[in-house]
Amino acid sequence: MARQEKISKNLDWISVLIFIVCVVVGWLNIYAAIYNPENPLWIGDAGFFDTNAGKQLIWIGTTVLLIIAILVIDYRFYETTAFFIYGFSIFTLLAVLVVGAEIKGSHSWFRIGTFTVQPAEFAKMATALALAKYISTPMVNLSRFKDQFSVALIILIPPILTLISHETGVALVFAGFMILVYREGLPGIYPATFLSVIVLFVLALIFSSWQIFIGIIILMGLIVLIIPRYERKTRNLLLIVGVGISMGIFVTGVDWAVNNILQEHQRNRIKVLVDPDFDRKKTGYNVRQAKIAIGSGGLVGKGFLQGTQTKFDFVPEQSTDFIFCTVGEEEGFAGSLLVVGLFLGLLLRVIYLAERQKSRFARVYGYGVVSILFFHFMVNIGMTIGLMPVIGIPLPFFSYGGSSLWSFSILLFIFLKIDAHRTQILSRW
Repeated sequence: MARQEKISKNLDWISVLIFIVCVVVGWLNIYAAIYNPENPLWIGDAGFFDTNAGKQLIWIGTTVLLIIAILVIDYRFYETTAFFIYGFSIFTLLAVLVVGAEIKGSHSWFRIGTFTVQPAEFAKMATALALAKYISTPMVNLSRFKDQFSVALIILIPPILTLISHETGVALVFAGFMILVYREGLPGIYPATFLSVIVLFVLALIFSSWQIFIGIIILMGLIVLIIPRYERKTRNLLLIVGVGISMGIFVTGVDWAVNNILQEHQRNRIKVLVDPDFDRKKTGYNVRQAKIAIGSGGLVGKGFLQGTQTKFDFVPEQSTDFIFCTVGEEEGFAGSLLVVGLFLGLLLRVIYLAERQKSRFARVYGYGVVSILFFHFMVNIGMTIGLMPVIGIPLPFFSYGGSSLWSFSILLFIFLKIDAHRTQILSRW
């Protein structure tokens, strides 16, 4: 009993409160998304637990049990078994390729009765644990290529297996770990290169190659003019020219890659991002309707259960990937701002908790939590308002889905459990 009282005392209740609010508000929006005015169902009505709102209540109940189990288990268990959990996760990603069920073109689900579980969702948590375990190992230094390669291997194996099962959206989430490894000492050239590639990719979709070539030449010229004269050595000038040529080659390859590597539906999603009017009746339909739903909410929204875009199924996947549309339509700009504020508050709180840890393992894992939540938050909301391509990833704690709710809750509460015992963990730097 004394042990549990200590956990209750040291648990970060601010994070827990934000989590509870997100889950409750999320469920209310899932209910609003499936609400049918002609046949309203509520808890206890026949058929209610066949709806997404009813199933989500079951998932929430099981999530509470999972959280209790996480808080009861010894905090050292997560560090001790980190590689084992990661290995088991890799095994499930391999197993789902063989015995998994195919849903919406993705062969990445285990079907258990009427419920489905997606192991790729849990792979993110397992990878965060494995990264924390490896990076906290004495003598590991992310400025050395050997350690950089090992970290890259840990990060890349799960998304590669996830891509094989045709689950592109979840695979892209692992790019968020760039935040973690940069915080832990990865040289800035890597994130700078990563961001530059993204910017060049988007520019290559918007502008013609020759326009970008001219821009690259002007940029390289400005760099030469800005750097001090004593730095204009042959080696540095050749480096600048080499970077410019590499950028030009990359831009040239973007068009080929889009047309020859990506599948048709992926190409169309990128085209919708660049041109909102592209294929408005098919590929562009989701984003267009999402914008209409969010925009129609105005300042304070139409009111709970009053959203017309939501009620009449104008927005596809409205209780899963596009749940933010329900928030925007029924709760308006004020409600949307509240949801964004909740996520930012949780992210900032976890960063604060991570920075106060006494062990490197705990700190690294905390930044793993931040990396995953931030990527989901940024991309999911971004794709509903047309700023990001539609890649089909859930909004944490809001979107319908047992796998996502379980994985995000486990991810967060493992960290909160470790944080509750931070004074008992020996520092290992």
